[in-house]
Amino acid sequence: MLAAAKSQDSEARALLESGWWDDYVNNTANHCSWPGVKCNHDGSVIEISTPYDCYYEGETLSKMNFSAFPNLLRLDLNNSWLSGSIPPGLGHLTKLRELFLGSNRLNGSIPPEIGKLHNLVTLDLSSNSLSGSIPPTLFHLTSLTELYLNSNILEGHIPGDIGNLPSLQCLYLSQNRLGGPIPIQLGNCTNLGVLSLSKNSLSGTIPLQLGNLHGLSLIDISHNSISGEIPFQLGNLSRLEMLDLSYNSLSGSIPNPIHLTSLSSSYLDSNLLEGHIPGHIEILKSFQSFKYVDLSQNQLSGPIPTHIGNCSFLVELSLSNNSLSGSIPIQIGNLLFLSRIDISHNSISGSIPVQLGNCLKLKELSLSNNYLNGGIPLEIGNLFLLSRIDISHNSISGKIPSQLGNLLHLEALDLSYNHLLGQIPINLLHFPKRSFIGNKGLYDHHLRNRGLWCVKIILPTTIFVVLISLALLLLSRRIHRAKSRESYPSPMKNGDIFSIWNFDGRIAYEDIIEATEDFDIKYCIGTGGYGSVYKAQLPSGQVVALKKLHRREAEEPAFDKSFRNEVKMLTEIRHKNIVKLHGFCLHKRCMFLIYEYMERGSLFCVLRNDDAAVELGWNIRVNVIKNIAHALSYLHHDCIPPIIHRDISSNNILLNLKQEAFVADFGNSRFLDPDSSNYTVLAGTYGYIAPELAYTIAVTEKCDVYSFGVVALEVLMGRHPGELLTSLSSSPSSLQNVMLSDILDTRLSPPRSKNLMKNIVVATTLALACLCAKPKSRPTMKFVSQQFVACQIPLRKPFPSISILELVNSKLEMENEIKSPPKFSSHPAKYHDSSSNEILDA
Repeated sequence: MLAAAKSQDSEARALLESGWWDDYVNNTANHCSWPGVKCNHDGSVIEISTPYDCYYEGETLSKMNFSAFPNLLRLDLNNSWLSGSIPPGLGHLTKLRELFLGSNRLNGSIPPEIGKLHNLVTLDLSSNSLSGSIPPTLFHLTSLTELYLNSNILEGHIPGDIGNLPSLQCLYLSQNRLGGPIPIQLGNCTNLGVLSLSKNSLSGTIPLQLGNLHGLSLIDISHNSISGEIPFQLGNLSRLEMLDLSYNSLSGSIPNPIHLTSLSSSYLDSNLLEGHIPGHIEILKSFQSFKYVDLSQNQLSGPIPTHIGNCSFLVELSLSNNSLSGSIPIQIGNLLFLSRIDISHNSISGSIPVQLGNCLKLKELSLSNNYLNGGIPLEIGNLFLLSRIDISHNSISGKIPSQLGNLLHLEALDLSYNHLLGQIPINLLHFPKRSFIGNKGLYDHHLRNRGLWCVKIILPTTIFVVLISLALLLLSRRIHRAKSRESYPSPMKNGDIFSIWNFDGRIAYEDIIEATEDFDIKYCIGTGGYGSVYKAQLPSGQVVALKKLHRREAEEPAFDKSFRNEVKMLTEIRHKNIVKLHGFCLHKRCMFLIYEYMERGSLFCVLRNDDAAVELGWNIRVNVIKNIAHALSYLHHDCIPPIIHRDISSNNILLNLKQEAFVADFGNSRFLDPDSSNYTVLAGTYGYIAPELAYTIAVTEKCDVYSFGVVALEVLMGRHPGELLTSLSSSPSSLQNVMLSDILDTRLSPPRSKNLMKNIVVATTLALACLCAKPKSRPTMKFVSQQFVACQIPLRKPFPSISILELVNSKLEMENEIKSPPKFSSHPAKYHDSSSNEILDA
């Protein structure tokens, strides 16, 4: 009795010394009645948990004398805001069966002394900041059934000794930094029901031995670097309900899951899987419990199985970003519980089945970027729960059903880039214009009525005013020409007035003065360092862009000759991605250049206008970068002598109506400074100028290469990459955790097709190579241009997991273009790991 009383006093003292029960210091009540404390019949503490509504923010476990509780069976301090480390003294609780320290702020390593708790059944250390490796002593706990170490920052490998836990039922190691392979010894944990290893850095293949764990109901190995094929042995797991292998590098075909009769959720998206979707009727008949299927972002081909209609309880189906072909099976109408279907970015053809109208629970419908034709079924108007419809980038024709306007929950609608005709239903006009863009036959009801009103009332009035104005203009012009003839003899005006050798500058000047009303500000569409740009419609009806130069040396004979020679050379340039220079006018009052007019204006303005930027999709952006590369390659390598642009920036890239890119103002610096044959005058736009120009004034073609890299990143990011350039030059290692997908323009949906992802990776890799600090380490524009055409190698890892640092370190074969790896720092070696995985398959 005396020993028992002494033990109880020791327990009470230990509880008080912990500081968690300070309110009971002067309380005479037995400690077994304190909140969070439970005792056995002998008055010894067997359970300690967080007192009701008590949180110990900033408190640690160091004050607790655990040796005072020899009979403790359960310690539950989950969600108690505890900090500090886990004390080794926990090893004294030899009778402990349940230890809960999850969802706190604990740090440091897991003490190996926990391995002394041989009676432990449940161990929960999840959601803390525990670091270091998993101590092997944990796997001496042969009675352990549940192990929760998820959501920490644990490193190292998963020990093979984990196979020593035959009673283990739940294993949660997700959201750590664990690497290495999945141990094959897991196959010895024959009672395992839940296996969660997601969001780590695990590599290697999926062990075949997992197929022996017939009690598994959940497998989550997503967001790792697992490669190889999916073992067909997993198809024997008849109790498996959820399988998540997404965001890995799995390849091969999807095995026939004949015995997965309990499977309700299957996530195999964002891998490198290929082949057909298993669709044998004997397989799909078994999937009555199938609810969630995601096979998106793979390389699957072939048709969508018609027997998918047997999965009668299917709720979500995502097959986007593959190479699926054929038509949408009409059996899709059997999926009465379907809430979301995404078949976008494939090669699906045929019409949209009217049977979709049977899926009354459908909320999201995405069929974009396919080859669908026919009309929009009226039956879609019956799907009253629809909140999102995307049928863009197809060949859908006919009228937009007015029934779509009855969908009260519809929040997002995209019917753009089809062949739709007729009037946009009035009850859909609240959607933005981009929802309907790219359908030439569509019109707005209000605009049509306004047009009829214009025809009936405004048009006759306008015609009358125009005729009067025209008569006055002709009279004024005749008087002006009469005065001109008095000043100097009338020259010949034969041929094209823009032919540099076949027109008189004074005549061109006269026409331009009339077209721009003597360079009135209302015709000005931009101003740069060398001049102002005006839009002018000539008497022939042709629209041109006029660059009125600031320089006024027209009367100097030396400048006149140099100016004419340079312009002659530039007018001979013939490249589809360089703005055509038609000619010039050299006049005593001013001089100007006559350029081809670009309707969409500068790339700079397009990227800074949200609506215009959204129209500039990923395919278009990649092509814009290619266009610029091809143009610069031509200037550097196909012109004799080579032409260095000296001012490549988004302001000097123009777009036409087809969204094609053209390099403008090429050679301006060249012919504006006729005496600077060595290019020693600093030119360019701040933010695009190569760094070597800070300490040298010798301009080379590698300065253009650097500027191209900046513009290429700007196109992909939708903004100037200033912060990224700073990180590249000062701290490349900080880019390890910056994903490529995170820096892309968020105004666009993420790229979906594998080919598009590959093109973006190639474009980004080349852009980063162009930004090397050392000019000699940058590729030539000829190589960059050729690489866009020649680089047909596939991705080796999922797009979302590619970091900027990996692209900096990636090794595109540049033949003899680059003699050493790119260097962005004075200490580059530690940032270039030759053993790192390459992004593109060599």
